Amino acid sequence: MPEALIFIVPIGLIALVGGAFGGAWIQQRMEYRRAAGAEMKASRIVAEAERRQKETLLEAKEEAIRLRSQAEGDLRERRNEAQHLERRLTHKEENLDRKLESLERRDRSLVNKEKNLDDIRAQLTDLERQRRQEIERLANLTTQEARGVLLAEIEQEMREEANRRVRELEAELKEEGNQRARDILTTAIQRLAADVISEATVSVVPLPSDDMKGRIIGREGRNIRTLEHLTGVDVIIDDTPDAVTLSTFDPVRREIARVALTRLISDGRIHPARIEDMVAKAQKEVETTIREAGEQAVVEAGVPGLHPEIVKALGRLKYRYSYGQNQLKHAIETARIAGMLADELGADANIARRGGLLHDLGKAIDHEVEGTHALIGAEMARRHGVIPAVVHCIEAHHEEVEPSSVEAVITVIADAISGSRPGARRESLEQYIKRLRALEEVASGFQGVEKCYAIQAGREIRIIVKPEDIDDLGAMRLAKDISKKIEETLEYPGQIKVTVIREKRAVEYAK
Repeated sequence: MPEALIFIVPIGLIALVGGAFGGAWIQQRMEYRRAAGAEMKASRIVAEAERRQKETLLEAKEEAIRLRSQAEGDLRERRNEAQHLERRLTHKEENLDRKLESLERRDRSLVNKEKNLDDIRAQLTDLERQRRQEIERLANLTTQEARGVLLAEIEQEMREEANRRVRELEAELKEEGNQRARDILTTAIQRLAADVISEATVSVVPLPSDDMKGRIIGREGRNIRTLEHLTGVDVIIDDTPDAVTLSTFDPVRREIARVALTRLISDGRIHPARIEDMVAKAQKEVETTIREAGEQAVVEAGVPGLHPEIVKALGRLKYRYSYGQNQLKHAIETARIAGMLADELGADANIARRGGLLHDLGKAIDHEVEGTHALIGAEMARRHGVIPAVVHCIEAHHEEVEPSSVEAVITVIADAISGSRPGARRESLEQYIKRLRALEEVASGFQGVEKCYAIQAGREIRIIVKPEDIDDLGAMRLAKDISKKIEETLEYPGQIKVTVIREKRAVEYAK
C-alpha cells in the first residue's frame, strides 16, 4: 500500500501540474481567439465605415454635380430670356423710330395741306366775290337781296330733305310699331271669346193691367210711400200703359225694388206689412245674388284670394251699366285681356288680371263716397289688403295717377279695348250723329283743311288738306294738333285715328 502511494502521488502531482499548464494554455488560446475575433470585427466595422464614407462622398459629389447642372440651366434660361427681352426692346425702339419718322412726314404733309387749303380758301373767297358781283350784275340784286334768295333756296332744300327723312323714319317706326302692336293685340284678342251685345238696364216693371196701378198706390198713397221708403227708389206711375218705372242712382236698390214689386204683383196682396216682408226677402235674395256674382266673376277671371268685401263690391257691378255695357262683364273681360297682354309682353299676368278685374271697383260705391271711381276703388282695395301693385293699376287706369308700371299701362289698354270693341257700348242714333259731326267740326276748324270725313263709326277721321297751303311737314304737325284738340274738347270711348292726306296733282294736256 505505501508503495502504491509512492507512485500515485508523483503521478497526481504531474497530472495536476499538467492540468494547470493545460488550463493556462487553453485559456490563453481562448483569449487569443477572442482577441482575433474582436480584431476581425473591428476591421469589418472600419471597412463598413470606409464604404459608407465613400458612398456618402459619392452621393455628395453627384448632388453637387446635379445642383451645378441645374444652376447652369437656370442661368442659360435667364440669359436667353434677357437676350429675348433685349431683342424685343430693340425691335420696339426700331418701330418707334419708324413711327416717329412717319409722324414727322405726316406732320410735314399736313402743314403743306394746310398751306394748300389756305390758298384754296383765298381762291374760293375771290371766286365768291366774283360770283356775287356777277350775280348782282346779271340780276340787278344787292348783296342782301342775293343772300335772301340763297337762304330761301337753302331753306327749301333743307325742308325737303328734312321732310323726306322724317317721312322715312316715321314710316319705318310706324310700320315696326304697328306690326308689333298688331301681333300682340291680335294674339290676345283672338284668345278671348265674349258676347258682343250687352244687356240693357231694367228699370220698368210690367203690370198685368192698369188696375194694378191703383193697388200699388194704395189708400191715400200708403203702399207706394211704404215701398219708396223701404227701398229708397222713386216709383213713377204715369200714363205709360201696363208699366211702372223705378228710378234711383243706386242700381242695387232698384233691383231690390224690382224684385219686391214683381213678387207683390204676382202675389196680389199689396199692403204695408206685405210690402215690408217682400222687400226684406228681395234684399236677402239680391245680396245672395251679388255674392254669387262676385264669386263667379273671381273664378272666371282667375283671381282667387280676394277679401269677401271686395268680392261683394265686385258683385254689385252686376247691376251697374255704362253706355249700356254691363260693368261686371266689362271687368271680367278686362281682366282676361290684361292677362293675355301681360303674357305676350312678359309682364306679371297675375297683377294685370287683378288690376283688370278690380279697375272699376269704385263704381260699386261711387254714389255713396265723393271722388272719382278710380281713386275710390283704389282706396277700398288698399283698405282690404290688396297688394300695392294692383292698387296702382286701379288708381291709374284713367291716368288720374301717372302709370308707373307695365301692368298699370296694360290695365289702361285692356280697359280701352273692352270698352271700345264693336257692340260693347250702346248709344242712340242722335248721339252717334252728334259725335261724328263734332269730330268733323273740330278738324274743319284748322287752316288749310279742305275736307274731312269721320269713318269707322267715329274711330277714324280723314282730313284732306290743300297742298299749296300745307307741305308734308305741316301735314304731320296738323295731325298732331288735331289729335290734341280732339283729346281736349271731345269725350269718346277708345281712341280716334287722325289721318291727314296731302295730294299734289300735276295735269297737262298734249295737243
